[in-house]
Amino acid sequence: MRLRIHRTTWPRPALVLTDTPRPNCPDCRGEGGWDEDYGDETGEYAGTHSYLCPCWHPDRCWTLLPLPLLPRRRTAGQDPWATGGYSDEPPF
Repeated sequence: MRLRIHRTTWPRPALVLTDTPRPNCPDCRGEGGWDEDYGDETGEYAGTHSYLCPCWHPDRCWTLLPLPLLPRRRTAGQDPWATGGYSDEPPF
């Protein structure tokens, strides 16, 4: 198991310790899985199968530190008081 620290945003912001694929894996070559296209009985494209390599599992992660939700910033064009609280427009 190769662990690394990763920042996630879903379901809430947090730092997680997650598993990564083995870089020298002969099956997936460090990508964690592969996709295979398949066809129907006439040979036409019918879909894609996604396979996960046994060297890695994407659900193997542990939350280390939940991060606070930061309020959204407003730009100066959106909020007239963001430029210092003064406006040169008349009040009427």
